[in-house]
Amino acid sequence: MRIVVVSAGLSVPSSTRLLGDRLASAAVASAGAGPGDVQVVELRDLAVEIAHTFTNGFPGPALSEAFDAVSGADGLIVVTPVFSASYSGLFKSFFDALSSTDPEALTGMPVLIAATGGSARHSLVLDHALRPLFSYLRAVVLPTGVYAASEDWGAEGLDARIGRAAGELAAWAAGAARRQPAPAGVPGPRDVPPGGRTTPSLNGTETALTGPAPRQAAASAGGTGQDGRRSPGPGEAPRGRAARHNGAGSRQGTSGGAPLPRKDTFENVTPFEERLAALRPGG
Repeated sequence: MRIVVVSAGLSVPSSTRLLGDRLASAAVASAGAGPGDVQVVELRDLAVEIAHTFTNGFPGPALSEAFDAVSGADGLIVVTPVFSASYSGLFKSFFDALSSTDPEALTGMPVLIAATGGSARHSLVLDHALRPLFSYLRAVVLPTGVYAASEDWGAEGLDARIGRAAGELAAWAAGAARRQPAPAGVPGPRDVPPGGRTTPSLNGTETALTGPAPRQAAASAGGTGQDGRRSPGPGEAPRGRAARHNGAGSRQGTSGGAPLPRKDTFENVTPFEERLAALRPGG
């Protein structure tokens, strides 16, 4: 099992890096692996190459090595400091550059999200910023995220959250469910024949359906009049004004010819006094 930690801490020493190290140690302990199975990517050292990637269009040697480490990991731990109630710009720029280089780099990747901040009031950054980001990148975001405020270090509760999140990461990273290829003969999203459609099956793959869509098939059955409106095809119920004239599916009648109960309209409303008088004895 190979775990990669992406740390966006800027200071030395960094509480962001410390949280990432503790999460990685707990994950390898839960999986029975060793410290050699953990690789740390410090974004502080890659800041210049990340900026050059957006201007040059390709990553530098150190950044390419970091991209290969992240995309080849069995589990990913991402830790960022909170800047303006969200992740840092360096953190976001790294994953923007990664997704532009390889859009499928994080597909199916189990990701443990974590953040550090000066106040517990920023703990929602995990759910309103980090979780949507990695869900968009099609990663598997683990249920438990870890946020560490300044007062959490050495306090009760942080170790329990770290252990629970690390256990989830170890279970996902050690499993064989990640990035399974589609079964032989089952076309994927890019293998749909021309003119066909895809529909998701129970196992998450996509199956090709040939032929026009139902709405297109219905449109092909009918014709188009001079006014540009489509006439109903064989066996298709008329719509709109035509339906009101012939009584099909309207208030005037039913398919069997029996009239429906009369309903009041805006033009014909029985006054309440007349209804009340009709209910009185002898009225």
